[in-house]
Amino acid sequence: MKRPYKIFTARASRKIALAICDAYDTKLGDETVIEFSDGEFEPSFNESIRGADIFLVQSTMPPADNLMELLLMIDAARRASAYKINAVIPYFGYARQDKKGKPRVPIGSKLIANLLTSAGVDRVMTMDLHADQIQGFFDIPVDHLYSSSVFIPYIESLKLPNLTIASPDMGGSNRANSYAKFLNSEIVICYKHREKANEVGKMLLIGDVKGKDVVLVDDMVDTAGTLTKAADLMIEMGANSVRAVCTHGVFSGNAYERIEASHLIEIAVTDTIPKEHKSNKVKEISIANLFASSIDAVLKNGSMSKHFLR
Repeated sequence: MKRPYKIFTARASRKIALAICDAYDTKLGDETVIEFSDGEFEPSFNESIRGADIFLVQSTMPPADNLMELLLMIDAARRASAYKINAVIPYFGYARQDKKGKPRVPIGSKLIANLLTSAGVDRVMTMDLHADQIQGFFDIPVDHLYSSSVFIPYIESLKLPNLTIASPDMGGSNRANSYAKFLNSEIVICYKHREKANEVGKMLLIGDVKGKDVVLVDDMVDTAGTLTKAADLMIEMGANSVRAVCTHGVFSGNAYERIEASHLIEIAVTDTIPKEHKSNKVKEISIANLFASSIDAVLKNGSMSKHFLR
């Protein structure tokens, strides 16, 4: 007998959850959230989930209520006798806190992993973690998908004559190298020195971009300071054009203003974080089909290898 499955969503990720359900040709599960006058809330499943494989879709970007709502849904599903509880987290918040960079600070991503596991989740499905080692913070299966599955076909569709892949910092060099190998292109890397969080001090370019059509690749764009500084530097160094592909479009602070004022022709992001983009340079590419295919692989015990282009 085939085990039933159901896909639900917390409120912040309803748009991507609906897109995933459309891609998988299924309906989104029925749930409601009761809000109390003091800001507390209580999610509730409005249909039986006993013995079913449950997929809970929610990105955990700020505010912290997004994470809390996911945790409450996991607890509710466990108490309602779901067979397996799968947390589908397109954007894994607190992933930048993956280590102690100085004394007396938390390792936030490890704490989040503990919270999810303690709540009762059986599997986590996410995309482009800021640090790959976060997978090791879990003692349950983690399906770590890569946006290269959608970005590489997009870059190929641009048919850039002198394609060069670039990393905006040293930390993303492995990612950029993987793109460059797959696309058979050259690679350049930016070296940046941060004066403080979200603020770039100085930047140097390693490699030649003269006459090149550069595509910067990164896992996220937050304030866009690094990305726009890198783009402007490459134009100064003789690049023909500069674009960017970034998985998670956080776009905080003056990000959109920086992008508009920069030499970036465009920046492609996925829909892991729901946003109404305030710049015509921003292009959104959906990862709904990728997650739908991954859910299908989980349900059918199929291989995930095809989703790991990088």
